[in-house]
Amino acid sequence: MSSKYWNEKTETLPRAELEEQQLKFLREEIKFAYENAPYYKRSFDAAGVKPDDIKTLADLAKFPFIDKKTQRDTQGVGSFLGELAAVPEEQVVFVSTSSGSTGVPTMSPFTQQDFDEWQDVESRWFWQAGMRPNDRYVHALNFSLYVGGPDVIGAQRLGALCIWGGTLPSERLIFILQTYKPTCIWTSPSYAWYLGETCKKNGVDPRKDLAINKIFVAGEMGGSIGATRKAIEDLWGAELFDFYGLSDIFGACAAQCEVHDGLHIAEDHILVETIDLQTGEVLRPGERGELVYTTLRKRARPMIRFRTGDIGWIDNTPCKCGRTHGRIHVDGRKDDMFIVSAVNVYPSDIEYVIRGLEEVTGEYTIRVYEKDFTCKYEVTVENSGKLPDDAVTRKVSDSLKARCGVKPANVIVLPDGSLERSTHKAKRIIDERKQSPGAV
Repeated sequence: MSSKYWNEKTETLPRAELEEQQLKFLREEIKFAYENAPYYKRSFDAAGVKPDDIKTLADLAKFPFIDKKTQRDTQGVGSFLGELAAVPEEQVVFVSTSSGSTGVPTMSPFTQQDFDEWQDVESRWFWQAGMRPNDRYVHALNFSLYVGGPDVIGAQRLGALCIWGGTLPSERLIFILQTYKPTCIWTSPSYAWYLGETCKKNGVDPRKDLAINKIFVAGEMGGSIGATRKAIEDLWGAELFDFYGLSDIFGACAAQCEVHDGLHIAEDHILVETIDLQTGEVLRPGERGELVYTTLRKRARPMIRFRTGDIGWIDNTPCKCGRTHGRIHVDGRKDDMFIVSAVNVYPSDIEYVIRGLEEVTGEYTIRVYEKDFTCKYEVTVENSGKLPDDAVTRKVSDSLKARCGVKPANVIVLPDGSLERSTHKAKRIIDERKQSPGAV
C-alpha cells in the first residue's frame, strides 16, 4: 500500500539496462515470429533479412513494416487466426476485435501468457495513477469484443472493489455512482463530460454528491489536451489520467502518471519507433512522426514494426515521477490531420482552443471540405451565453488562427444544447473531401 510503484525494479530500470532487456526480448520475438508466423517468414525473406540480423535495437529498421491493411489481408488466410498468428488456435484463450471504424474489423488473439502479462500492465497503470485496494472502481467501458473491456481484471488483481458497469444507460450509471460511491471510473473523455453534465441536469453535483476522485479516460485525444482535462476535472472535482491503447497489441499500452507529462509506455513489452511520414526513415526521440510499435513478448500474434497511424513523439528522458520508461505524446491520427494553406492542422489543437474558451460550451464539430481545389475547414460551436454570436465567431476564429496557424473558413455558432452529446467516442470530424487521405 505504501509503495509508489507496482513493480519498482521494472518501472525504474536504468535506461541502459532497459534497452539491454529490450534487445534480448526483440531477438527472441523476431525469431519466434519468423519461425512460427507464415507472413513474417515470407515477408522477411522477401526483404532479405533474418532474425540473426538483429545485433542492436537500431537493426530493427532493416525489417519491413506492417499496418492495418496487412492485418486485413492476412486475417483468416490459412487458418482461423490468419498468417500473422504464431501459435495454433488451441493456445489462444481470448480474442478482441477493432471497432472497424476505418475498415473491416481486425481480430487480436491472446495466449494465456499474453493475457496475464497484459493484465499485469493494467495493474501497473492503475497503481501508477493512484488506485489502491481500498478504492471502489466502476469500469464504464464496452465489454463487447472491445480490447479495453478486460482491463477491469487489472484493477481486480490490484485489489480494488470492481463494478463491471459496461455501457449502461446514463441514468443507471448515475444511480450506481450515487449508491455504491465508487472512487474511480474509466470511460471516454466525451462521455466523462457528458455524464458530468447529465448529473448536474438531474440535480446531482459530481463534486459534492459523488465520491469519484480519479477518472481514467481513453479512446479519444481529450485526456491529453490540457484544456479538456481541466474542464473535466473542474466538473467532477477529480484528477483525470489519460490511458492509451490499441486492439492490435493490448488494452492500455501507456498511461499518465501524476506528473501528466506524456504517457508512460510499457517499454518492457513494446519497442517504440517514430518514423517520417513520407520516407519511413526512423527519427530521433523527441521528433514528431508516425508511431511504430513492435511487441517484445506477445506470442499469439507478434506485431513487428506496426504502423499505428498515430502522430506523435516519444520522450526517453527520466520522468519527475522516477519512472524511466519513455513517455509518448500523441497529437492525433494521421487520417484526421488535414493541410490548409500548407499548414498541418490537428483536430487536437482545435479541441484545445474550443475547450479553453469560456464563451463556448466546449462542444464542437469540424467540417473539412474542398473549395476551388483547396482544403478548407469550418468549426461549429455552441454559445455559452456570455457574448453575442458575432463576438463568439471572432473570438473562436482568432483563437484558432493563433493556435493552429490558419483561420477556419467559417465559424458556425449555435445555441447551447444544439450539438449531439456523445455517450462513447465522439464523432467530431466530418470529412467531405473527395479523396480523404488514409481513407479505407
